[in-house]
Amino acid sequence: MTFERMPLEIWFDDHQFEVDYDIGESGTKFLTVKELEIDLNEVELRYGYHLGHPSLRKEIAKQYKGNSLDNVAVTTGASEANFAIIAHLVGPKDNIIVEHPTYPSLYQVARSLRRNLTLLKLDWNDGFRPRMDKLRKLVKPNTKLITLTHPNNPTGSVISKDELKEAIEIAEEAGAHLMVDETYRDLMFDPPPPLAASLSPIAISLTSMSKTWGLPGIRIGWAVADRPIVEAIRAVREQVTICNSSLGEVIAKEVLHKRHEILPVIRKAVLSNYKVVEEWMGSQDWLEWVEPKSGVVCAPRLKRGGSTDELCELLVKKYRTFTVPGSRMELDGHFRLGFGGEHEELIMGLEQLRKALIEIHS
Repeated sequence: MTFERMPLEIWFDDHQFEVDYDIGESGTKFLTVKELEIDLNEVELRYGYHLGHPSLRKEIAKQYKGNSLDNVAVTTGASEANFAIIAHLVGPKDNIIVEHPTYPSLYQVARSLRRNLTLLKLDWNDGFRPRMDKLRKLVKPNTKLITLTHPNNPTGSVISKDELKEAIEIAEEAGAHLMVDETYRDLMFDPPPPLAASLSPIAISLTSMSKTWGLPGIRIGWAVADRPIVEAIRAVREQVTICNSSLGEVIAKEVLHKRHEILPVIRKAVLSNYKVVEEWMGSQDWLEWVEPKSGVVCAPRLKRGGSTDELCELLVKKYRTFTVPGSRMELDGHFRLGFGGEHEELIMGLEQLRKALIEIHS
């Protein structure tokens, strides 16, 4: 068993901290403790509950109809939950189906553990939405887990309530679980489908505080699932991270408690930024896209075709602007454009992108 670095994270390590304009990040602009106005002076810096503090789990469970805090496992970001669930559900002789493209750890964990991996490829002509008839054909007798990421990173596509229900039916018929990464759900432009974990015992909901809430630094995510899955996550955690950061859990709880006050402000800023990107895409001749329906990312491609590596490297080195080449997410020919940051930074970053495109095409 060999764990190799993810190309996406290598790109982040090499370039994200050396630029002036970041238009490749996949979340909203990160916040500071001062901006949150949360008093952390009385937080006890002790070991915490292995599944997360009960008060935080109770706050999370409020969102998931039919579930209680007993169905919630708070983890070190959603990535730890993803790792634990795959490690538990998918044995050496089992099959896992992962929607693709998506955040790389969702398929890279399966590769690192040497599991039998099948990719459910999303297609440009389908608007990067998963086709359920295609999913049905990919299911094998040994399929134990199917994973979807919707709203999708990096394409911004979404699925409907009926499509989600059909995916659950496919998993139920196969005797498998369906895991849905719902990290961007609160940033959908239109009303979202139900949370997966509220629809079936075999459905698992995954999310984090990193993307929508602008809190990647607190490293808090969670899974909502049937009790045996929650217990499996606890078993994995006891051998890796043990518990979460006390500070991170307090911040997460306070933000979620005020979600109805905070979320409208975030959504307004994201939609304002999206309009900037939408207008900008309509004003130039070198790129085309499937317009995102949610979140803070999209995946344009060059109209002439070909790799975007040259473009993204030029942006970093000459124009001090950060994007992510599609090759780092196994989506060659595209690049990830993020619009969750500060409004002025987005405008300036897009101007730098325009200059780089002119230079490449001239």
